[in-house]
Amino acid sequence: MQAIRDAGYEGVQFHDPLHGPELDEALTLGLGAAMTGHINCAQDAIRLATEARLAGLECISVGVGTGLEEDDAAVRLIESVLNASAKYSVPLYVETRRATLFQDMWRAVHFHRRFPALEFNGDFSHWYTGQEMVFGGFEEKLAFLLPLLGCVRFLHGRIGDSETMQIDLGNGDISLHPDIAHFRALWKRVFTGFLTAEGTKQPFLTFAPELLPPRNLPMDAPEPFNRWQQSLLLCSIAKECFTEAVQELGRPSADAVKRVRRTA
Repeated sequence: MQAIRDAGYEGVQFHDPLHGPELDEALTLGLGAAMTGHINCAQDAIRLATEARLAGLECISVGVGTGLEEDDAAVRLIESVLNASAKYSVPLYVETRRATLFQDMWRAVHFHRRFPALEFNGDFSHWYTGQEMVFGGFEEKLAFLLPLLGCVRFLHGRIGDSETMQIDLGNGDISLHPDIAHFRALWKRVFTGFLTAEGTKQPFLTFAPELLPPRNLPMDAPEPFNRWQQSLLLCSIAKECFTEAVQELGRPSADAVKRVRRTA
């Protein structure tokens, strides 16, 4: 936790269930705290919101359902998220991730049209890789997503390509990694939507680069890239996108009112 704060992060996102000592240490050091969990029924939403409220957490990002729900069941789950968030005054941000109701861009946008109060955690690698966003034209898909992107209030910052959800970015050179440009476009539109929104639940948007564990590696194999350094690079890219959004809006002081909060 000390290393996280020393690196410039302002908060930590914890997995459900919460671990008391780690959470206490983060709060003692003045770090903000969020949680991530999953909702398969209304009781899950109530439990997560209650725990977050009692623990003093800032927000929760939630996977909702499995993606196999018929629309009537999906609607009940979405309503449970909105109701729990309102009742316990804790933002619940629905994740755009695989194996959930919002794994599909088309369905996600149509649910958002029906429930415009929904706010999101954008983990766009799930769509970028899982639905191969570059196939058939990235710009067309970006335009389709614009209303939803304007309601993203939390970002799980990682960058993938058409085959892999989290790639080695090297030094962030777009000429070597053209997919970075697509994620920059997504993030900048998220920031623009946040900066121009009225009545948001938080005065800040959280950018949380995911320090995911290595997968399918022998015990003695080195990691393919340094996830800590990559996370710092992702934060740097996000800050550039936020600055560009502020400048394009012609509001040089906007980040003094609304800002990006970096969370590990």
